[in-house]
Amino acid sequence: MYESADRAERSEGKPARKAGEMRNKEMMVRMMKSEDYEEVYALWTSIKGFAMRSLDDSREGVERFLQRNPSTSVVAVEDGKIVGSILCGHDGRRGCLYHVCVHEDYRMRGIGKSMVVYCMKELEKEKISKVSLIAFTENDIGNAFWKEIGWTRREDLNYYDFVLNDKNIVRFNQK
Repeated sequence: MYESADRAERSEGKPARKAGEMRNKEMMVRMMKSEDYEEVYALWTSIKGFAMRSLDDSREGVERFLQRNPSTSVVAVEDGKIVGSILCGHDGRRGCLYHVCVHEDYRMRGIGKSMVVYCMKELEKEKISKVSLIAFTENDIGNAFWKEIGWTRREDLNYYDFVLNDKNIVRFNQK
């Protein structure tokens, strides 16, 4: 399923991609690096309703996540700037996508799907066979996206949280 993008590009005579990179016209999806943090954080804060945790989404929290999951998180770059990102990791059994987002000006062009495909390929390399994510029920755009690209909404389980550090405050962007 994920190889079709590679075949289509080769048939169009496009040059081979560098390892760890996906291209779509002027847009490139690549592995996220800790040096991307400032731009990724700025993207997150620009999106209305986007929820961030004070500790987990700090520079230190994201760097810790990237160290534990060095090849699975991605950014989409277009016009010389980061326009999309996904934090993607796994525990050895199941993958999970966090903070999936595309800048409002760049939506509806396949960037989100390209990033998801990249993450899925990387998880497959790690022998992960199932992936989950959490989408807020009020996130109509996000929920429509997941449905459109074939993800299944689970109705047979409840999701529970237990807070280990009450300093890890959740804040929703109001923009």
